[in-house]
Amino acid sequence: MGIMNRAADKDGLRIKKGKGRKALWIILGLFLLFGGIAYWKAGSVFNKVSTNGGLFQNLISAIPGVNDEVKGESEDRINIVVLGMRGANIPGGGTLADTIMVVSVKPKENKVSMLSIPRDLYVDNPALGAKSKINAVYAYGEQKEVGQGLEDMKKVLEDVTGLPVHYGVVINFKGFSDLVDAIGGVDVDLQQPFSEPLQFNEARVCDDTVFTVPTGEFEIKKNKKNGKITAQYPLCTNPDLECGGAFNLPAGKQTLNGENALCFVRARKSSSDFDRARRQQLVIQEIKEKALSLGTLTDFSKISDMLDSLGNNAQTDMQLWEMKKMFELYKGMVDPQMYQRVLDDSSEGLLYFPPAEMYPGAGSILLPSGDNYDKIREMAQNIFSTK
Repeated sequence: MGIMNRAADKDGLRIKKGKGRKALWIILGLFLLFGGIAYWKAGSVFNKVSTNGGLFQNLISAIPGVNDEVKGESEDRINIVVLGMRGANIPGGGTLADTIMVVSVKPKENKVSMLSIPRDLYVDNPALGAKSKINAVYAYGEQKEVGQGLEDMKKVLEDVTGLPVHYGVVINFKGFSDLVDAIGGVDVDLQQPFSEPLQFNEARVCDDTVFTVPTGEFEIKKNKKNGKITAQYPLCTNPDLECGGAFNLPAGKQTLNGENALCFVRARKSSSDFDRARRQQLVIQEIKEKALSLGTLTDFSKISDMLDSLGNNAQTDMQLWEMKKMFELYKGMVDPQMYQRVLDDSSEGLLYFPPAEMYPGAGSILLPSGDNYDKIREMAQNIFSTK
């Protein structure tokens, strides 16, 4: 009888274990079903902008107890490259980066930094297998494979700054303009009037799509040895003048809409690429302040709506769960300290303009002092130590 009871107990235990496993699978199945539906709905917003969808990984990362740290979180320094450009399939260098910025976030120390990289920095271009200006790295990478441009830019910036670049974000001009309009514009206070009379009416070599209005002038190419003319190219202007041709802003406090903010951060012909980078940082800071004042950056559903409106105007290699985690980390930061730097040719001696004859055909380029990145890497690593 005892043997029979023990056998019955074992059978009962097996039945209970079987039921337990069945219940576990049912719970897991329900989680995957409803979690999948929720992520599919959320993913419909983000699949337009994310190049790294991964529904299964998003689901797994949502399971309680599963490690959901984003890259760089354990080291308390998450590095993100931000690129701004005209946009794919737009004539006139649509995928050449106008804005190149490395943003670092230290959630535990409540600090954020922005480091702007000049577009004329001369670097090793992975997709080209030769040197080029850094603003062409993304363009050549995308020509090889969609998504490769961002990966190549991350690799190049890791080499330049010495920092691991964990994620990347690309936004085109329309996306930037729409973003500014979505938050009701950005406020700027100019100490003096701002003017860019040249850049947006600049003549270029005539083509069949953008620069089609002849100026009667020519771009002259000469033999460097004997000075003889080797070629002449007719110059044309764009009939659809950007920013009104001559862009002007008065001094004082004012709110810029998306179109004017875009012109303000693109202008460089009458100033410099370095000054433009400083204006870009100023406007990005204002976007953050305005968005926070509206509660946007503390409400992920609003971020979702904003990104949904951006559609094909933005791209990132973050997965959905990584985006959500980044916003959770940022929500936990209270009025973070901002550290802003522009990599330039100032007295710090980080960059220099080499003589044109050293790199014929390269145009105006910048090289790191000492022809290595040691000083730049030191500055990037210690960017949080000084304001």
